[in-house]
Parts: sequence; structure tokens; C-alpha cells
Amino acid sequence: MILPGLYAILSPITIGFLIGPTCLTGLLGGSIVSGMMLAIMMSNAGGAWDNSKKYIEIEGAAGGKGTETHKACVVGDTVGDPFKDTSGPALNILIKLMSMISLVIAPLMEDKEDWQEFYWGFIPLAAMLLGTFAVYKMFWSKNIDITADVGGGDKKDVEANEKVEEVEA
Repeated sequence: MILPGLYAILSPITIGFLIGPTCLTGLLGGSIVSGMMLAIMMSNAGGAWDNSKKYIEIEGAAGGKGTETHKACVVGDTVGDPFKDTSGPALNILIKLMSMISLVIAPLMEDKEDWQEFYWGFIPLAAMLLGTFAVYKMFWSKNIDITADVGGGDKKDVEANEKVEEVEA
């Protein structure tokens, strides 16, 4: 969550100082429209997934509990709950944050034309690039062996279980 927060704060500053207030208006308009549509979609999809599980459990539709359809709906509900409870409403905060940052820097852009004193926009742009590089180095550049913890054991346990299965067969 470091990079999304960094981008949400620094993108209006970068666009506002690099290009100008007209482009910043377009950035805010686009973020409002796309964020609103995505939030509505996430809330509706999450509610639909939640209600499909309830429909199968309460009404016994599609065979009721214990069927493959019910198992699929439980998986859908696992995705649907965060969709409707956290991800959709969080987009509202993102839109507000970008708008508030834009309002804070608005006096600094007063009476400026587009591309006038554009070089100030390279400072937040460089901060975004440095932040991206730092997060990459701290979190994403590490090679993680995901086979070492299969089934709660290590790789030797997995190999031993495979040998036992071969002997039994």
C-alpha cells in the first residue's frame, strides 16, 4: 500500500506543476469518473456474490449446501465481502485525497499557464520514481521459494511424501 498512497499524493502535484492547472483538472475529472464507476461495480458485484451464497444456503437453490455450486459461491463470497466492504468505499477516500491535494497546491499554480515553470514538476516525479525503485528493492526483488512450504512442511517433507505414495502404489 506504499506505492498507491505515494501515487495518490504525488500524481496531482506532478501533473499540476509539470503541465498545469488545465491538465490537473482533467486528471481529477478522470479519477472521479473512473473511481466512481469502479466503486459502484465493486459494491454491486460484492453484494451479488454475497447474496448468491445466501440464496443457495437459505433457499436450497442449485442443490443447496455441500454442492459444487455452493463451494463456488463460498469462494465468490470470500472475494465479494472485501469488494463491497473495503475496496469500493476506499475509492471514495482516494478521490477525496487527490482533490484535497489539488486544493492545497492550487494557490501555488495561481495565474500560471500550462507548461509555465514546468521544471518544478520534475521534483515530485523524481520522488515517485525513487519511491517505486525503493519499494521494488525492499519488497519485490527478493526471490521467494514458494515450494518450500507446501502442505505445511518443507521441500524434504514433500519429497518424502512422494516416495511414500510411490511405494504404496
